Amino acid sequence: MTTSTAYTDLLHELKELSLLGSTMSVLGWDEQTYMPAGGAAHRADQFSLLARMWHERFTSPRMGDLLAQAETDLAAAPSADGAADMAVNLRETRRDYDRATKLPAKLVEELAHTTSMGQQAWAQARKDNRFGDFQSWLEKILSLKQQEAQCIGAASGEPYDALLDEYEPGLTAAELRTSFADLRETLVQIVGAIRESGRTPRLDILSRHYPAAQQETLARTAAAAFGFNFDDGRLDTSVHPFCSFVGPGDTRMTTRYNESDIGDAFFSVLHETGHGLYDQGLPAEHYGTPLGSYVSLGIHESQSRLWENLVGRSPAFWQWMWPQFKAAFPDALADVTEEEWMFAINSVQPSLIRTESDEITYNLHIILRFELEQALLSGELPVADLPGAWNEAMDKFLGVQPPTDANGCLQDIHWSGGSFGYFPTYTLGNLVSAQLFEAARTAIPDLEAGIARGEFSPLLKWLQKNIHTHGKRYSPAELVQRATGKELSADALQRHLWQKAETYYGVRQ
Repeated sequence: MTTSTAYTDLLHELKELSLLGSTMSVLGWDEQTYMPAGGAAHRADQFSLLARMWHERFTSPRMGDLLAQAETDLAAAPSADGAADMAVNLRETRRDYDRATKLPAKLVEELAHTTSMGQQAWAQARKDNRFGDFQSWLEKILSLKQQEAQCIGAASGEPYDALLDEYEPGLTAAELRTSFADLRETLVQIVGAIRESGRTPRLDILSRHYPAAQQETLARTAAAAFGFNFDDGRLDTSVHPFCSFVGPGDTRMTTRYNESDIGDAFFSVLHETGHGLYDQGLPAEHYGTPLGSYVSLGIHESQSRLWENLVGRSPAFWQWMWPQFKAAFPDALADVTEEEWMFAINSVQPSLIRTESDEITYNLHIILRFELEQALLSGELPVADLPGAWNEAMDKFLGVQPPTDANGCLQDIHWSGGSFGYFPTYTLGNLVSAQLFEAARTAIPDLEAGIARGEFSPLLKWLQKNIHTHGKRYSPAELVQRATGKELSADALQRHLWQKAETYYGVRQ
């Protein structure tokens, strides 16, 4: 079919809007890495202005007219294919447009300003271990997100669904509560069996002295081997590790180094590399359009968890990486065998920090946050009571009590940025990653043998073909079905976790 003038003009608008959005991405990255603390208020003003400009342009009558005319042109084309580029871009743009037009520009601007200031307040409160210094900011952010949820609305009538839909289109809190309850039961069984096994790893080997310079070298080595292109990307430091996609040729990762915790930076870099590979694998020719965008945060998270855990904690990976670690840290690892190392990095024990937790208890951290943020959003839980509710939930879910708020309700950046509804995508990512890896192992018979030789390109190419290059062509569920031949379920993750429990703790399902 002939591309309509309205569609061509619409694509031009979308791509210019993406340039505006990428400018905000650079400012956000700079805020978390190099911006001096004194620049917080000015940066908040920059964010609020750009957010208002973006929102006003995207929701303008011109945008609505172009979208409507392009949809009419598509409907009139007898050869229109539901999966064709034009149909995909119009479908997804309509969804975003309808959502955005429900939000007043003033609310968008105020959210951008408040969350920018709130993130600075959170970082300082976390550093000082003073929740009270962040409480008023969280109350403001929560109030604005409640207004956002009310403006958007949800078919279920549940405010949480309106915010969750931004990250996982079509998913509901009710569905999550059901699937998370089933998963939680399995996790409790595995943790209980491990506790009764009597086996304990040498965890002290993870907290010896590991100089930051060598940690960075090894992290960069692994990221580059996985396929991350450092000519088109960076690795810097920040309070909370993240990956920011500025645009084609510019993907920025961050981590934090702790010289007495080797796993903190190394595995966070493997994690962020998974995000970065997805960003670098999106089709650059479609940048600015839905076809050049990631499909959901759950799928995005599946890429990071796959490289961090399914690859990065596997015996095959460490056949390749272990000699390099021994050479980099000869003193710290002088008396450590590869088997002891593998047991330590795959150990299962309740921990205070989500980003440092093991594969099994990690999901309990997510379920905890999911329940708390629902209570916050509904008003059932006042912000002032969050520290106590957090500590009580930690004791209930994991049997540990945070000694400080810095290790408790202040540990994550998400709520300071207004990301309510984001946390469930982490566990969704775990489910998808396990199912994808099983499918990749079937498609690439010598996958583990190649990984043991430091050959990761077959896996990356498989992911690019089945996930990255599609953008938003398919829904998350359709994408998983096409890549694995099965609907998404917890089966693959449960098999993976039980297998690890048997390998290291000798327990069986």
